[in-house]
Amino acid sequence: MPISLSKGQKVDLTKGNPGLKSIMVGLGWDVNAFDSGADFDLDAAAFLLGANGRCPTEKEFIFYGNLEHSSESVKHMGDNLTGEGEGDDEEIHVDLAKIPANVEKIAFTVTIYEAETRRQNFGQVSNSYIRIVDQTTGTELIRYDLGEDFSIETAIVVGELYRHNGEWKFNAIGSGFQGGLAALCGHYGIEVA
Repeated sequence: MPISLSKGQKVDLTKGNPGLKSIMVGLGWDVNAFDSGADFDLDAAAFLLGANGRCPTEKEFIFYGNLEHSSESVKHMGDNLTGEGEGDDEEIHVDLAKIPANVEKIAFTVTIYEAETRRQNFGQVSNSYIRIVDQTTGTELIRYDLGEDFSIETAIVVGELYRHNGEWKFNAIGSGFQGGLAALCGHYGIEVA
């Protein structure tokens, strides 16, 4: 049975699952009943961070415009433009063994594409979650439901995978930002055009 996390909770990933090599990070959401007249396009991304909490280069920012890290450790499985249907809306695959030694942490985020133009925010989104699945067995290991704590935010740091004493752990962050993807990129040291 998966471990259900609450905000701020940390859990061992590899310690309790010896032999865990590759994981699928699934992110999902539903759009609330009222309609802003435009599709909701939520985008998952991963920031591969060094010890200073920032991306060494823009190549460590994995999103719909850069689907795979050069180490093949992190792969974004493609953009879902509407979030329709059941299950995970976007997936990011992580090969723990291939994560470069200079990467201490991987932050998983969700942003709303063109949120300001479309007048959208996370107050209009419900049932959002992140889950981590062992790709070898298909077993769901961790699930974190974000709850309805957001109103005006257009970007969320959902959770972080981080290295601790040679093992990988997961931290349920659930922290919102205004300013969408640009704000997140600035936070993680990526220059935005």
